[in-house]
Amino acid sequence: MHPASEHPGLGWELLAALRAAVLTIVVCGLLYPAFIWAIGQTLTPHAANGSLLRNAKHEVIGSALIAQGFSRPEYFWPRPSAVEYNAAGSGGSNLSPTSPELRSKVEAQLARFSADAQHPLPLDLASASGSGLDPQITRAAAEYQAERVAKARHWPVSKVVDLLKEQQRGGLINVLATNLALDTQGQ
Repeated sequence: MHPASEHPGLGWELLAALRAAVLTIVVCGLLYPAFIWAIGQTLTPHAANGSLLRNAKHEVIGSALIAQGFSRPEYFWPRPSAVEYNAAGSGGSNLSPTSPELRSKVEAQLARFSADAQHPLPLDLASASGSGLDPQITRAAAEYQAERVAKARHWPVSKVVDLLKEQQRGGLINVLATNLALDTQGQ
């Protein structure tokens, strides 16, 4: 005797389960994501598309949400990164406050910025964030670098400080956006 004939409803049960699975895939895998995508594109298209920043040639140069490393003196420098600004692997160093390696990294930052007791380095320039990718620094950290940036660009410090006032959002300065604004003003 055939197994299906033992349970006359088995074929219908299988068909109903298949229909439920297909319906679930269509609703949860296609319609819902498309609906959420449409809301994002309608209400916040810049953020929904990665908050990309473009240069004067309209080339994508990065995201306002992810830090990039800068080391040239004419640019503001971001916080140090435990992941070398690699967005594919965000994370902190997990080094203990008593770690000799952490102490060495902080001392390197102090030397990089020529910090001393009379000219103390803001905390966010001395230590990495939890993600290693924070795109912002505090206004104090930006102002700490203003003289170096102005000197490298042959600008008065006041021009750099004015730019920082324009770029500030809630006490924070987005490093990539500010560096892009520096290049735009320098043209």
